[in-house]
Amino acid sequence: MIDLSLLREHTAQIKELILRKEPSFNVDGLVKLDHDARAVRAEVEAIRQEKNSLAAQGAKGLTPELREKAQSLGKDLKEKEDHLKTVEDELKALWLSCPNLLNADVQAGNKEANKPVRFYGEKRTMSFQPKHHLDLNQKNNWFDLETATALSGAQFVLYLEQGAKVIYALTRMMLCNNAKHGFKPVIPPALISEKAMYNAGNLPKFAGDFYRLPEDDNLCLIPTAEVSLTSIHANQILHADQLPVRYAAWTSCFRREAGGYGAVERGLIRIHQFEKVEIFAITEPEESFNELERMVTCAESLLQELGLHYRVSLLAAQDCSFSSAKTFDIEVWLPGQGSFYEVSSASNCTDFQARRAAIRYRKTVDSKPALAHTLNASSLALPRLMVALMETYQQEDGSIVLPSALQKEMDALW
Repeated sequence: MIDLSLLREHTAQIKELILRKEPSFNVDGLVKLDHDARAVRAEVEAIRQEKNSLAAQGAKGLTPELREKAQSLGKDLKEKEDHLKTVEDELKALWLSCPNLLNADVQAGNKEANKPVRFYGEKRTMSFQPKHHLDLNQKNNWFDLETATALSGAQFVLYLEQGAKVIYALTRMMLCNNAKHGFKPVIPPALISEKAMYNAGNLPKFAGDFYRLPEDDNLCLIPTAEVSLTSIHANQILHADQLPVRYAAWTSCFRREAGGYGAVERGLIRIHQFEKVEIFAITEPEESFNELERMVTCAESLLQELGLHYRVSLLAAQDCSFSSAKTFDIEVWLPGQGSFYEVSSASNCTDFQARRAAIRYRKTVDSKPALAHTLNASSLALPRLMVALMETYQQEDGSIVLPSALQKEMDALW
């Protein structure tokens, strides 16, 4: 959640930042509800004080006038408290739906305004027409979409022997690479409470985008490990010498991916269940943008080791995620698609998630607790990385020659 005191003190400036990301958001409604809630709260407090004063007078002797006045105040208080709850519920609902404030260097616009900031490597020159990974799979048999559809429905995948080996080898490379950058491995639950979904910013905004268990369970399948990692330190006060906290987690992720995406995103590009290694950090506010660069570098280093051509783009306002103040996407070149596709998204969520999850820290033993900053990044999304490897390292006969770093890892495992 955003800091409402900032909205009160700098209404025009904060409104502009919110509307750059989400032009349809009702900022004026949020300002009004915040004002109304504070006004009704003051009225409730005034009645309570008057009621307490009346009770003190009654202790010396309860007269009919005092009794009548007390009954009248009690009725007024109940009405005002009911009204306050209604206003506060409305305020909370709208407040939870308000996106994070953008950093000053995030440009306006949507996807078309995303700004590439650097490239690595070059597109591989091929003397033949590069094939799509689905066509390559007919020869190499790395995965089976038809059997997965029979098992679970459309947009699921069953990895077969070589494909499964590639997934496991890539995962090990990622976890080792992340450890070199200071991220400690954890294995979080794949089922998470709705409260954790609120903490990360997935609720209430994205209620239809993930899978929920029956209502009695109050559990959801994680759309990303970020959700679990955000709540590890919820409702805690950390010491400054504990920061930064850095975690790396390998999990399956589950997303509904509702809507049609067309033939360009067939195959492994967009599926309901996929494996991903996520990195997550909690920092002091003044360190968070340095940490963002560190996380991007971490994800980049593995792509460089694999010899893949990619670009890093600073996302424009409307393409940044709901919880993010600033996001870099790492997009790898897919020869079979003839385009770049995101394999990592690294975001600084500043104090947005920390305010929801009550993640705080103390500078010193005696200092007042302050909100920390949280950050997250994919490092990396495995299915699209597999697509990049298949399409980049394909041969004219349709076979695939894996890069030496990955082949070495596979040889070590099998």
